[in-house]
Amino acid sequence: QVQLVESGGGLVQPGGSLRLACVASGSIVSINAVGWSRQAPGQERELVARTTVSGITTYADSVQGRFTISRDNAKNMTLLQMNRLEPEDTAVYYCNADITAYSSGFRYTAAYWGQGTQVTVSS
Repeated sequence: QVQLVESGGGLVQPGGSLRLACVASGSIVSINAVGWSRQAPGQERELVARTTVSGITTYADSVQGRFTISRDNAKNMTLLQMNRLEPEDTAVYYCNADITAYSSGFRYTAAYWGQGTQVTVSS
């Protein structure tokens, strides 16, 4: 069973920084595209950043130049470095990944989501 677990959320003042981490576990063959999305109260979930296995990276316009997504393939880990945080960045942040894994002797690829981690930007 593949799982994604996020960590690193919390309360930070405007202008501050946080780093979120997402670790994948299970019978993983490969991790393909990975990304971070967020959902604020009363709003739809939006993609924040995404990177493919070939290194193609995209960011939402609202975080371009402030957030950086990276991955450590040896540790099955994805990081989101968030700098110059603004109150508008307050949301639950979710890690997601397209993962190829083994189950009952078969390989299959599916999309997985973490449980989310709260980020609150407030003075």
